[in-house]
Amino acid sequence: FIFGFIVLRSLSFIGQGTLTLLPGSEKVYYDKTTQTHRLVGTVSFTYQGNTMYCDSAFYKEKEKIVRAFGHVHITKDDIDLYCDSLFYSGTHKFARLWGHVNVRDAAYKLSSDSVEYHAKSGLAVYKNKGRIENSLNRELITSKVGYFYPKTGSYFFSGKVRYKKEDLTMATDTLQFVHEKQTAYFHGRTQIKNDSIEIQCSKGHFRVDKNEGTLYKDVLIRQKDHEISCDTAIYQETNQWFTAKGQVFMVDNKRHLNLIGAYFHSQNNQSESVLAGNATALEFSRKDTLFLQADTLRLSQDSLDERIIKGYQHVRIYTQQLQAKGDSTYYRSSTGNLSLYKNPMIWSKNAELKGDTVHLFLKDSTLESAQIDGNASAIIKIDTLSNYNQLAGKKITAWFHESELEKAKVVGQAWTIYYPIEETKEDSLLVRKRMGLNRLYARELVVDLDRGEVVKINFVGKPDGVFYPMDQIDEKERFIRGFSWNPTLRPKKPSLVLKRR
Repeated sequence: FIFGFIVLRSLSFIGQGTLTLLPGSEKVYYDKTTQTHRLVGTVSFTYQGNTMYCDSAFYKEKEKIVRAFGHVHITKDDIDLYCDSLFYSGTHKFARLWGHVNVRDAAYKLSSDSVEYHAKSGLAVYKNKGRIENSLNRELITSKVGYFYPKTGSYFFSGKVRYKKEDLTMATDTLQFVHEKQTAYFHGRTQIKNDSIEIQCSKGHFRVDKNEGTLYKDVLIRQKDHEISCDTAIYQETNQWFTAKGQVFMVDNKRHLNLIGAYFHSQNNQSESVLAGNATALEFSRKDTLFLQADTLRLSQDSLDERIIKGYQHVRIYTQQLQAKGDSTYYRSSTGNLSLYKNPMIWSKNAELKGDTVHLFLKDSTLESAQIDGNASAIIKIDTLSNYNQLAGKKITAWFHESELEKAKVVGQAWTIYYPIEETKEDSLLVRKRMGLNRLYARELVVDLDRGEVVKINFVGKPDGVFYPMDQIDEKERFIRGFSWNPTLRPKKPSLVLKRR
């Protein structure tokens, strides 16, 4: 907003010297009683350094009051002022212009029904709609009320303020411009648009010479494929610096991604964007939505323009069929590979898997397989009693079908504890009964499961196994080493902190 509005200099001319009639004025009358000069016909004179033309005028010498009527034209240097009538008090340094007010210089033009000017304070005001145009760059601003301080370069507009320059438009309730700082301040609901972006906010300021500013309260920014809402936004064009604070909600329609948090920052010379404060990334797919939450998320694109998300502290993963937690995570969207570190756990239906590191392999946000490295275990709750089918080893590779654990390969000190079932028919009814507890050690185990029940086991190396009937189970054999069942740690639902505006 280049409001270098020099046309208002013309108003400050009214305030110096005495009235001098110019040749060509037709008639002059003088009333000694009231000390009033009356000029009629073709009137032209100079007063306090300005040349004025009009159809008629009154000049009260004692009160230093000038009234001009009909085709009023004031000029000095490159400034021209036009109106239907004018009142000026030299004593109070106050001027009022009525009817088709038009002030212009080589670049700018001001139009209004009426304008007031206070010479002492340097304040010019229009209160019944005004229009400012720049003929050089086609800059245009309209408002119901305008306040101008030409000496300081400060301008105030209120009441349906509209600004336009080339493809940029702005609509607001109140606008202030400080010429010295080249800064525009806007108050009330504001909309800024050009051919690539739309901005809405309720308050803010913008540095026009550097294209940088701060937006406050109910901020909404829309682009072709992106949308962001927040409480505060800070933007710097030179280094593409963008920061959003408070109730941040971002939508990436192109990549089917939403971001939610309390703080977001991106910068063109940095490879990663940061989302913090109960940060949540929602990735949408045909089958499900993946919620990835952490205290802090870092998002980046690699050399192949593939999205990478890194999460730090209190990581939580949620889909309709999969839940997980850990201290940190690394997710590559294009391949669906998601890794969890430091005490990671995953849950799928009635199965809980954990280890030192967990690698998940997703397709359309659906879990297809998992690899658990270091102190790996898989525990499946099989009935309302405290009975669990269990797997443990140095490494477990697990395969899932429709979120159900259907196969697992256990390598390194492989260990399984499970409760086989015997099925019998009684009066045409199929009766299932736990036979007992099986414990098996081997170098490597491959276990097939059906709804959590062990249906087949293959092993490598000489196995060491034992079976206990249900009424003779040795309590020392009931659980794998380091057994823990953690339903209270399982994420029940995404802990979102706001709703989309």
